[in-house]
Amino acid sequence: MKTVPRITLQQAVSKVKDGDTLLQGGFGMTGNPVHLMHALAETKTKDLTFIGNNVGEAGIGGGRLLRNGQLKKMIGSFFTSNPEAVKAAQEGTVEYELLPQGTLAEAIRAGGAGIGGFFTPTSAGTALAEGRETKTLNGVEQVFIAGIRGNVAFIRAWKADTAGNLQYRMTEQNFNRAMATAADLVIAEVEEIVPVGEIAPESIHTPGSYVDFLVQATLTLDDLGSSATVSSSKKVSETRMNMAKRALKELKRGDVVNLGIGIPTLVADFISNEDGIILHTENGMLGVGPAPSDGGGAMDYPVNAGKVPVTALKGSSYFDSADSFSMIRGKHVDVAIMGGLQVDEAANLANWAVPGQPLLGVGGAMDLASGAKRLIITMMHTERNGEAKVVALCDLPLTALKAVDMVITDKAVFEFIDGQLTLTELMPGATLEQVRESTTATFIERLS
Repeated sequence: MKTVPRITLQQAVSKVKDGDTLLQGGFGMTGNPVHLMHALAETKTKDLTFIGNNVGEAGIGGGRLLRNGQLKKMIGSFFTSNPEAVKAAQEGTVEYELLPQGTLAEAIRAGGAGIGGFFTPTSAGTALAEGRETKTLNGVEQVFIAGIRGNVAFIRAWKADTAGNLQYRMTEQNFNRAMATAADLVIAEVEEIVPVGEIAPESIHTPGSYVDFLVQATLTLDDLGSSATVSSSKKVSETRMNMAKRALKELKRGDVVNLGIGIPTLVADFISNEDGIILHTENGMLGVGPAPSDGGGAMDYPVNAGKVPVTALKGSSYFDSADSFSMIRGKHVDVAIMGGLQVDEAANLANWAVPGQPLLGVGGAMDLASGAKRLIITMMHTERNGEAKVVALCDLPLTALKAVDMVITDKAVFEFIDGQLTLTELMPGATLEQVRESTTATFIERLS
C-alpha cells in the first residue's frame, strides 16, 4: 500500500503557480478547504482561475483570494452568497462564468473521467446557453458542456488514512468527490489522519489513488461562516405561511421533494415524520429533517442547500453533488417547490437574475426546473411597486421553458391545464377582482 505524503499548509500552497486553474471543493463553507485557501491568500500567487460552487463568503475561503486580487476568473454557480464576488463580476474587475450547479458538478465529473463533454437539457433556451452548441436529442433541446479539469484541486475530507483514502462527513461530500478526480494535483485537507485499515473499505468515498498530498487542519466554528450556528429568530408573515401550507397540500406520501430557498423552505415546517415525504437537498442529502432544536451548526449537523444546518431523519442518506443532480435530471425528484420572479402564460419561469441587482447565481434552479417531474412556484403576486409577476411574457432572464405546473401566490392558485394558465383557487383574503387587476397574463377561471 502506498503512503501519501503529509505536508504543511505552506508546502501545499507553494504547489499552486501563477495562472493555474484551481478547483475548490465545498458548498458554502461546508466541506470547504478553508485552511488551504487562507494559506494561499498569504502568498503572492496571482492570475488564478477559481472553480467552485461559490466564492466562499466575504473574506472567507475563496472570498479572501478575491479580496486580495489573486483571482483572474471565477467559474461557479452561485456568487450571490458573496456580495464582493457579485460586485467584482458586475464591475468587470474579475472575469466570470456562470454554470447551473448540476452542470458544474457533472462537468467536473466528466473531466475527471476523461470525458470530453456532454449534452444536457439544463439551461436550454436561457441566457446561459448563448454561444454554446445545442442539439435536439429524443425531442428535447440540449446544450453541450465541455468537461472541466484543473491544475490543482483543494478538497476537504473529514478523515484520511496514510494511503490517501478519504472519508467525508455528512453533507461535506458535495463538490469534493468529483474534484478529487479532476485535477493534475490533488491536495486533501483533512481533520484527522489515521493508519491504513482504520477506515473500513465500504466507508471510503475517495480512493487514495486520486490523492497526491494530505494536510491536517482542525476545523473551528470560525471556519464555517454563516453555517456556524442556527438562528432562532425566524419571523414569518401569515401570508407566507399560508402559501407554504397550500403548497404542502400538493405533496403526498412517498414523494421525493426539493424545496428552494425563501417561501418554499417554510413547507418543511409543516412536514412531520408521519407524512412520509422525503426531502431532497441538492448539495447531497435525502431525508432532510427540521433545524436542530439545540441551535447547533454545521460542526454537528448536515446543511441544506440554503447552507442552514438541519437534522437527518431515519433512513436518510448522503451523496455528492454530481449524484444529487443525476437524481434531478433523471426524473427521480417528484416535486420541486421554488420561488419565482416571473411566470408567464407559456409556463416559462424567471427566478434567478434581475439586471443591475445583486443577484448573480443560478444555483440548482435550472436543473430542478427542467428535471423535477412537477414544478410548483411560490411567490408574491406582485412586486412591492405593484408590478405583476404573473405576466404575459417573462422579460427577466429565463430559468426554464414551459416548465411550471402550478403557481401559488398570496392572492391565487394557478395551474397549467391543457397548456392554459388557469385560475383554480383564491387565497385567504383575496378577491377575484384583485387577482384580475394585478395579473397581466391572460388566464381562464375554474374556481370551485
